[in-house]
Formats: sequence, structure tokens, C-alpha cells
Amino acid sequence: MIKKIITHWIFAFVTLFALTWIGLKDPQVKEILRLKSFDLLFQSEPKQISTDIAVVNIDEKAIEQYGQWPWNREVLADIVVKLREKGAGIIVMPLLFSEYDRLGGDEAFINTIYQNGVVIAQVGTNQTNKNAVPRGVSKIGDPLPWLFEWGGMLGPVKEFGDYADGVGVVNTAPEVDGVTRRIPLLMRIGEEVYPAMAIEVLRVATGDPSYQVKAGEGGIIAMRVPSFATINTDPNARIWLRWNKGYVNMSVTDIDESEGLLRGKTVIVGLSAEGLGGIIATPVGERYSYDLVASTLQTVLDGKNIERVDISFLLELLYAFVIASILIILTRFTPYWLIGLTIITTISGTAYASYYLFTSYSLLADATWSIITLTIVGFHSVFNRFILEFRLKQQIRKQFEKYLDPRQVAILVKNPEKLKLGGERKEMSFLFMDIVGFTPISEYYKNNDDPEGLVNVINDYLNRMSKIVLANGGTIDKYMGDCIMAFWNAPLDCPNHAEMAVKTGIECAIETENIKKEFKERGLPDINIGSGVNTGTCIVGNMGSENRLDYSVIGDAVNLAARLEASTRNYKDKNGKVTPLIYSSYTQEQLTNIDSIELDKIKVKGKEELITIYKPKLK
Repeated sequence: MIKKIITHWIFAFVTLFALTWIGLKDPQVKEILRLKSFDLLFQSEPKQISTDIAVVNIDEKAIEQYGQWPWNREVLADIVVKLREKGAGIIVMPLLFSEYDRLGGDEAFINTIYQNGVVIAQVGTNQTNKNAVPRGVSKIGDPLPWLFEWGGMLGPVKEFGDYADGVGVVNTAPEVDGVTRRIPLLMRIGEEVYPAMAIEVLRVATGDPSYQVKAGEGGIIAMRVPSFATINTDPNARIWLRWNKGYVNMSVTDIDESEGLLRGKTVIVGLSAEGLGGIIATPVGERYSYDLVASTLQTVLDGKNIERVDISFLLELLYAFVIASILIILTRFTPYWLIGLTIITTISGTAYASYYLFTSYSLLADATWSIITLTIVGFHSVFNRFILEFRLKQQIRKQFEKYLDPRQVAILVKNPEKLKLGGERKEMSFLFMDIVGFTPISEYYKNNDDPEGLVNVINDYLNRMSKIVLANGGTIDKYMGDCIMAFWNAPLDCPNHAEMAVKTGIECAIETENIKKEFKERGLPDINIGSGVNTGTCIVGNMGSENRLDYSVIGDAVNLAARLEASTRNYKDKNGKVTPLIYSSYTQEQLTNIDSIELDKIKVKGKEELITIYKPKLK
């Protein structure tokens, strides 16, 4: 019983409900799969060289020229001067100057960065709170509960913080899998709000003194530098980073030869020397920390923020549920080729829709859970259908292998739809066949105390007659002692069912003559058969109880065939031989290749009208 329940086609809905419930819980594995699918989208964007940002690296070549890091800050001051001479815009140094220079170069550096468009770094930390440089923020609503928070902020030494044009936070916010895809533009330490490095660069570039942020009941809605366009964020003030830009990249030792490459661009001074530069995991592989500053700034400058709609989570689950439900129903009632095409189309279409929304509208839609749901539910539905059809084929084989020709059984097993289970009204032809004069044979074996011999005779007779029935496309309904009941036009269609039934009766009569010769040679009593055939409408299908079913027929047309078989004893030739086959006018009307001789008009039990009966005219 349990096996039938769990393999029923509707049970696939249980799997669908379970997957939907898991989806609503949004477990970590689902979140990771979602994020990894977004990575593929980020990686699919065509790459271009930025016209807004350039990177100058403190790399191995620079270490060889200027010596061990950290350098005397007079060197950094000289780099700033060189960049300014090359026409650089805002100069970004995502380097932490939290201690005074032991080599005494601070004064030169301070003098150089003062009112020179330089932005330096500070970092949120839970270990200390020292020299933080907050920035004024105009608030609409209360954004504080939604912002990323650290216990303290480690800023630059006081003079650096006072004289630099901007101080931005360089913290990242990795996702659950450790990969950084989003950067918070604002964060908090207690009641103070601090801007990310990229936003501080915008503020310095526009000359604005502060920021604006708007929050609602669901979190942060947007923020902006007053002289710059509004930036839509997620509820935690984060934006998704784009990785579709490359940057002019050179060593600080090559600034003198960079004629024209840096002019008008924001220049980020990055630290990439081995063992010095911070490495961060991103959707496009490991990147130095300054790359995230560049990517954040470029994303904001391009003004094409990647967005994920707040209700995307529910819409994706609803989509998966509806499509999977349709798939379950299609799997139950449509051909396998259409099922396969539907599964492939829906999975491919889901993946493409996610790609299309991203490339055309910069919208992130999670295709992974829908694809997983469609795949699992689809294959579960197909498996259930396979089990259902396998059981049906086994049932058909078991039910018909002894009553149909093996070729017919093979057709039914291959095409179970040809067998309409339950019951249907159908015109058919019926044959009842019985041994005439069975008593003398029975007495012979009784007198010889050989009951096994009688069984062998009966089995031989039934076997020969059954082969003829099956060879002519008939279905053997049952054996009743020495009587055979058979019918045509079910479960497989047989357009000339009347002719095949009469043909079977004729061939059985001929085979009986062969049996008679054998009996005579063995000294056995004579044997004859009587067959009755009728054609008419009846009910055919599986009939019986819950524990035992038989594929059979019921109706007046069946009963008339049985009455005709019994009437064969009443019609003998001039030699006293019983007429081996008679059939009704209902059958005779459908014969095209068999000539008939009218025998009589009779009244049978249960019928008021006279029935015209015939026998075949043999050549």
C-alpha cells in the first residue's frame, strides 16, 4: 500500500511542496547556490577599459627602487606630486596611516596632501577605536539599525585626518561563502555614520560637505552625495559590484612615462607587492583590496546599479511551484518526447531569463532553485510514470499472456493505452466451443481407471483449439471444463471480428476431424464439437472484486452465443453428425468472405423474438 502511495503520480506534488518549504527556509546551501549563479552573470559581462579610473601600483618593481615597505612618507608625498603633475584627478590612497612615520617623513606628506584632492583610508575594527574621522550625514528616517556596525574605527593619525580632503572606510562585507560581491556604502560606529572609500571620493570630487541617506521600515532605500545622482542600495546600504571594467595599471616607478594615461582620471595608489597587498575573494577570482575600491567607484560612476527586487525571493519560489505543477500534470498525461522537451525548455528558459534580466535590466534573478526544483520534480514525475506503466505492463502481461497470442500481448505491453481499463461498451463477436459427446470419453477413462488420461485428452483438445483462437486474433476469456469462451475486438481492435470468429469455428471443426482420426487409431470413443458464434454490443473490461479481477465481457450478445453453442446438438446432417458451428444473423450480416446457409429460425431462452441461425457453406 505504501509503495503504491509513494509511486503514485500525485506524490510528485509532495516532493514539490517539500522543495518549496525548503526554499522558503532559504538554507545556507540555497543561498550559496544563488550567489554562485550570480557570479556567472557577473563574469558574463563584456570587459572594457575604464576612462574614469587608473591604478598606480606599489609593486615588486617599486620595492626594488624605493626599498623596504613601509617607505619614508616623503616618497609617498613625491608620488602624489608626480600624479598631480600628470593631471590626475582625485588621488585615492587606500592605505592605513594609523602610526607616525618612524623615518620622519610625515611633515612632507601632510604638506603635500593638504587641499590636494587626496583621500586616505580608515578601517572599522572590533579591537580599537582611535582617530576615527566621521562625516556628517543628513538622515531621512532612521538608517542606523540597518547599517553594518563595528565596535570601533581605526583612523589615520590626527594630522592626516585633519589635512586630507577625505577619509574613507575600506572594509568589505563578504557573503556567507566568503566572497565579496557587495560593498556597504555607509557603516556605523555607535551613533556615527562613516562613508565607504568610493563615496568619500565622490564627495571630495563634488566638493560636498556631507551625505544624505533615506531609510524606511524595510531598511535603507537610497543614499546620495548632494551633487551626484541618487544611489539605490539594498536595505543594508550595500550595492552589487560590477566587474565589467579594466583599468590602466602601472607601477609607481613608471609614472614619469605615463604621459596622457592618467590625465583627468581618479588614480588609486594600490599596494600589490608580494606579502603586502590584501587579497580578497571576488566573483571574478582573487583581487587586491584596492580593486574593490575601484570597482565600487566605477559602479557608482556608471550609474547602472545591479538590483535585486525585494520580492524576488517569493516570485522565484512561485514561478518554480507553478511551472513544476504544470510539469507534473504534463508528465502524467503527455508523451515522453513532449515531457523531455518541456523539461529541457523550462530549464533552459529559466537560465536564459535570468541572463536576459541581468544583461538587459541589471536585475538579479535566481535561476538555481527553480532549475533544481524543476529537475527533481520532473525526474520524480517521470520515475513515477515509469513505475505506473511498468506495473500496468506487468498487469497486462500477467492478465493476458495465457489468453492472447504473444504478439498481441506484446502490442498491449508496448501500448497500454489500447487497453481501456474499467469497462466500455463495444460491438464484439463471441465464440463458445464445447465437446459434444464428452460423456462416452469420460466413461471410457473411468472404466479404465485412468483419470490422468482424461485430463491429458482434455488438455490436448483445449491446447489445439486455443492455438487456433489465438492465431486468429481472439481473446480467450475462460475455460469451463471442456468449454472455451473467446471473443474478438477487445482488448485490441479487430475490424473483421465477425469473420475471424466464424473462421476460428471452421478451423476448430477441421482440427476436430484430425483429433477424431487420432482417437480412432487409439481406440477411443468418437468426438465432436459444437460452436456458437454471435455478434453484438456488450460491456468489456476488468470485472471482479478488489482482490481478484478478470478481463471479461457481459451482455445479452454473450448469452446468445452460449445458447447457440448449446443448440448445435439439435442440428445434424443425414449421417447423424452434429453441426459443428452455427451463428446468428447478427454475425452473418458482417461476413464478406464466408458464404452461409440458413439453418432455422429459433427462439432461445431469454429472447422473445426469433433468431435466424446459419452455418458456413464449405467449399
